[in-house]
Formats: sequence, structure tokens, C-alpha cells
Amino acid sequence: MVKLLMTWDIKKNKEPAYFEFMMKEFAPGIISLGLQTSEAWYTVYGSGPQIVTGGIAEDLPKMREILKSSEWKALKAQLLNYVTNFHEKVIPATGRFQL
Repeated sequence: MVKLLMTWDIKKNKEPAYFEFMMKEFAPGIISLGLQTSEAWYTVYGSGPQIVTGGIAEDLPKMREILKSSEWKALKAQLLNYVTNFHEKVIPATGRFQL
């Protein structure tokens, strides 16, 4: 299994629209693409990314298929309207917290 690990910060004054997008479009969208949400962390205090989230796919070929899809590209483009400092990486899933 492999994990898509993503981090970002929410743009100022975009929080309400961001959370609505996440609940109504982003979360259901990644599930429909075949990613199983593994974690979602919101940093309230301290340094580092404000949001850390991950999604698991069964294997690397499936992850590559998801990341090349037009559906993923559209979801990511919408997300970028609400966030800054977006980073993503694909890593082996260990079943533990990962950065």
C-alpha cells in the first residue's frame, strides 16, 4: 500500500469556503477516486503546515493512475483556490503517523 501525503495552509479569509469545499467536494472526490483517507490533522498551535492529510491506495500503479486522472487534477485545482504552501508526496504506507 502507498500513501499520498499532502500538506497545506488555508488562505486567510477563506476558512468557511474551504471547509465547505472539503466536506462537500474534496473528501467525497478523493474517495470516489479510490483513495482511503488515512488521517487528517489540523494544527492549531505551533509551526509547520496547518493541514496534514493522507490517502491510501492499494499500490503504486493505482496511485499513479489516480494522480494522472482529470478528476484528481480538477480537485487539486479547486483546492488551490483555498490554500497556500501545498505539497504532496507518495510514500510507502506504514500504518503509523508519517510526515
